[in-house]
Amino acid sequence: MTEFKRIPPEQAQALREQGAVVVDVRDPQTFALNHISGARHLDNHNIADFIRAADLDAPTVVCCYHGNSSQSAAAYLISQGFSDVYSLDGGFELWRTTYPSEIAQDISE
Repeated sequence: MTEFKRIPPEQAQALREQGAVVVDVRDPQTFALNHISGARHLDNHNIADFIRAADLDAPTVVCCYHGNSSQSAAAYLISQGFSDVYSLDGGFELWRTTYPSEIAQDISE
């Protein structure tokens, strides 16, 4: 894959069940309030560490608010050598209405 694919929540959920990495590029405060269970927060401060430690061939699903910013982030991951990247169409907002039981909070923040 030389480009990322845009996928709906149902396909993202299927990938999660198969062990895909889910990353969220929303702001830290919003991520802490609600995010996809098991998702990792990515921003300019931790993305280099994430890339260094990542399995570049592992399926990776990128999530943002509504599915726009995640496309840029997904394209960036492809440019950094990731081979199997997806952008969640509709973002977290569509995810939370589709899978309300698959939401987590970081109560430590």
